[in-house]
Amino acid sequence: MPRRDIDITIPGLHGKRAVVTGASDGMGLGTASRLAAAGAQVVLPVRNARKGEAALAEIRRKAPGADVSLRTLDLASLASVTALGTALLEEDEPIHLLINNAGVMTPPDRQTTDDGFELQFGTNHLGHFALAARLLPLLRAGRARVTSQISVAANQGAINWEDLNWERSYTGMAAYSQSKIAFGLFGLELNRRSEAAGWGITSNLSHPGVAPTSLLAARPEVGRARDTLSVRLFRALSARGILIGTVESAKLPALHAATSPTARGGGLYGPSGPGHLGGPPGEQKLYSRLRSPQDARRIWHISEELTGAAFPSD
Repeated sequence: MPRRDIDITIPGLHGKRAVVTGASDGMGLGTASRLAAAGAQVVLPVRNARKGEAALAEIRRKAPGADVSLRTLDLASLASVTALGTALLEEDEPIHLLINNAGVMTPPDRQTTDDGFELQFGTNHLGHFALAARLLPLLRAGRARVTSQISVAANQGAINWEDLNWERSYTGMAAYSQSKIAFGLFGLELNRRSEAAGWGITSNLSHPGVAPTSLLAARPEVGRARDTLSVRLFRALSARGILIGTVESAKLPALHAATSPTARGGGLYGPSGPGHLGGPPGEQKLYSRLRSPQDARRIWHISEELTGAAFPSD
C-alpha cells in the first residue's frame, strides 16, 4: 500500500525555464509548485484564466518569490497552440523542461476539438505534438528534457488506425487509450529523432499510476455532470492507503522523469508499487503497445499531416 510520506528530492533548477501544461489544478499544479520551489522559472499555459490566477496564487503561497507566469493555451485548438508557440518564440528564452501533463479523459459522448478531431486524440496527443513542434527551436536551445504524461490506459486497447477520430463508433475508454498510446509513441520517437539528428533534446514518458485526480471527477466541459463511480472508489481506497496512490504521490513520476539526473531518454517512469498503481517513482518496462518504432513513425507522420506542424527532417 502507498505510504503517505512518499517524496523525492528535486535538484536545484535556478536558471532553468520550465513549461507545464495542465497546471491549473491537480497533478499539474503540484508539479509546477515543486519546480518553482526548486528555483525554476515556470510558465503555466492555461485555458481557464480564473483557474490559472488561482494556481498562480497557490504556487506563490507555497513558494514565496517564485518566478511563475501565465500564458493562454487551449490544446483543443491548433490556432491556440500556434499562438502560444509564436508568443514564446518571440520571448526567445530557451526552454529547459517541457512537461506535457494536460489531458481529458472519457467524455461520455463523442466530442471534437475546434479542428474536428475526436477530443481526447486531439487534446492529449495532437495538441501536445503540435506544441512540441512549434517550440522545437527553444527546446533545442535549452537542450531540454521533454516529459510526456501517459497513463496505465496505454497498456490496453490499440490505435484505431482506420478511424482515428472514432467517427464510425465511439467508446470513451477505447478512445482515451488510443490517445495515450499515440502520445507515448510520440514521446519515444521524439527521443529517437533527437538522438539521430543531434537536437540535444531528451524525451521520456511518465504515468501517475492510479489516484483520485480530477480527470474522472465532475467536468461539465466534457459532458460529465457528476463524479464517476471510479473516482469515488479511488478516493476511498486512497484515503485508506489501499494499493493506489494519492494526488500528491501521483505527480512524482513526472517530476522524477523531468528532473532526476538518473532518468533517461526513452524511459517510462511510474509508481513502483504493486501493479504500478501507487508507490514511489521508478523506471518500468515499456508497455507492449509502445515498443514498435514502425508504429511510432506512422503516428508521427499522420500527426504532422493532421496538425500541419512539421518537425525538421535533419
